[in-house]
Amino acid sequence: MAPVVLFMLDGVRPDALLAAACPNLTAVRARGASTLAATSVMPCITLPCHTSIFHSVPPSRHGILQNAWTPMARPVPGLIEVIRAAGRRAAVFFNWEPLRDLSRPGSLSHAFFADVQQEPAGDDLIAAEVLRFLARDQADFLFVYFGTVDTAGHDHGWMAPGYLRQLERVDAAFGRVLNALPAETRLLIQADHGGHDRNHGEDVPEDMTIPWIVAGPGIRAGHTIQAPINLIDSAPTLARLLGLTPPPAWEGRCPAEIFTDPAA
Repeated sequence: MAPVVLFMLDGVRPDALLAAACPNLTAVRARGASTLAATSVMPCITLPCHTSIFHSVPPSRHGILQNAWTPMARPVPGLIEVIRAAGRRAAVFFNWEPLRDLSRPGSLSHAFFADVQQEPAGDDLIAAEVLRFLARDQADFLFVYFGTVDTAGHDHGWMAPGYLRQLERVDAAFGRVLNALPAETRLLIQADHGGHDRNHGEDVPEDMTIPWIVAGPGIRAGHTIQAPINLIDSAPTLARLLGLTPPPAWEGRCPAEIFTDPAA
């Protein structure tokens, strides 16, 4: 069975996908359902956002308000724990170390981390490792985190030439992984937050607006999603793509309009 893959483009604003030369991401948008007006959560910084993505609750519920993990007072099962409980395999690839806490110990089948988010070639290394994994192993769910565009935003400024050049480099890395995946693979591609000037974390459209793209068999092609999308909707959508039932504690929902057969 082909995997379901979540690609995270840390710090990528929706308008950056239009301003930079991103042929691979553009092609996936054309054959899938997407919105360039999805919203993040506050505080819109990386670990609170990712905790909301994987647990489908806002930071006010999970309690992580900065880039440092603390145990939840009232634990919510995360996507990777749901995958494990169903007897399925999850593999993760990332270059920002605090993401190790997105799942509880004993939940993953494969994990790769390298501390290279600050390097321009840091996402090329992640892509190369995913390619090595695909050549020798398999998993039901892959999380592929590309973190260098966020670094470029902090270094050069969001939407600055250096930021857009790094996004183009990441688009090429994304394309290499995409070409190695089975044709039946279903994808969710998104950012966690945007940014302005050289920072993010404020409740302003530049920081809070993100792209959200779903593609693959059974997904409507060339469809602009009409329903409002928040990143807490990602885990329920991925669960549906995997054929799994979301836990009752999750607050997001999967938008039915993205499917060619919404009842399927």
